Amino acid sequence: MTTTVLHNARLIDGTGAEPVADAVVVIDDSTITYAGPASGAPQVDDAATRVDLGGNTVCPGFFDVHVHMSLPGTKGSPIMAAMVPPSYRYFQLIDRLKVTLQAGVTTVRDMMGIDTGVRDAVAHGLIEGPRLLVADKMISQTGGHADFHIPSGLSGTGIVGGVLVDTVDEARLEARELCREGVDVIKVASSGGVTSINDEPDYLGAREEIVSALVEEGDAYGGRPVAAHAIGLKGITAAIRGGARSIEHGYAITDELRQEMVANGQFLVPTLLETMHPDTATPQAVAKSEKWHAMAQESIRKSVDAGIKIATGTDAGLVPDHGTNLGEVGLLVRFGGMTPLQAISAGTKVSAELCGVDDKLGTLEAGKLADVVVVKGDPSVDADLVGDNANILLVLKEGKAKSNRGDFAV
Repeated sequence: MTTTVLHNARLIDGTGAEPVADAVVVIDDSTITYAGPASGAPQVDDAATRVDLGGNTVCPGFFDVHVHMSLPGTKGSPIMAAMVPPSYRYFQLIDRLKVTLQAGVTTVRDMMGIDTGVRDAVAHGLIEGPRLLVADKMISQTGGHADFHIPSGLSGTGIVGGVLVDTVDEARLEARELCREGVDVIKVASSGGVTSINDEPDYLGAREEIVSALVEEGDAYGGRPVAAHAIGLKGITAAIRGGARSIEHGYAITDELRQEMVANGQFLVPTLLETMHPDTATPQAVAKSEKWHAMAQESIRKSVDAGIKIATGTDAGLVPDHGTNLGEVGLLVRFGGMTPLQAISAGTKVSAELCGVDDKLGTLEAGKLADVVVVKGDPSVDADLVGDNANILLVLKEGKAKSNRGDFAV
């Protein structure tokens, strides 16, 4: 067994508790065995590796619960996916996965575009990257958010990862096929979108009965949750009342629906980082961005104040670049009115709860996996610190160093 002792550090454990000024984290192989004040730290063997963190802050590994690894962000155009073989696109994932992990994000939920094989390749150590939970496809109706048919008659629906269903029975069949494949989450579009070319965000997408059917199928097949892309009011209503576990975006939500989400225990993923720049994927998206992005920034504070469980997701790959993910934490403070500690918990503990992995991830506590991020300075005072990759000094995933900008002796 290998023991690592991180010391001379400020501890933010992700639970929302106040930071511990002089803290120690003890890791045995891949597991945390102690995280707390130095005064209470256990004695360890002389052979243990002791790492002086220089008074910087140790946090849990962060989550981004809404990414698209198959999309290039500002590094290219989604259209290029149609111009290369599928094998080429897999190699494009290598750098995207790497920079995301090096940014301090040790777990992501990919919401359309990569399949279970990519997830398993990372899990088996074939390629480096954050732990992956995948949806693979986004379910949409004809003419909806995932329908990328264009007037020429060509279709990009399958290339981007969309699948079209128009009845409850078709939705059930698609859900069963995805569950057979082994996906971690079922993604459905209950509203139109900013990027999509055939609809508007306030159009109703998958109806409540389809969302409900997908929820039933997910429950039946191992308790897989449903995540609903829902921007406009009609789609948000269908997603909430259909029983989706998470509402992705949720820009036009009302106070009444906020209270329903709280009562239901549903999560909101506000994707604020996506709203900081126009969506340039299509000309239509540019035109739609201004209205809906402003609405997102105005809406989030009311959702926080209502007590909705907020998780951190960015839509990285669509608008934001991969590796910029933790800018979302500071935006929850700026637009949502969260304290820095609340925003950090959103990106760790609450996101782990949404993903159903809070028994082993999301906080720095004995018995949890040693996903650990060392941040320069004190993010409990300034949450924007975690959004600057230069401040991400060390990233451990299950106790192994994946990035070490601080040049620590690990």
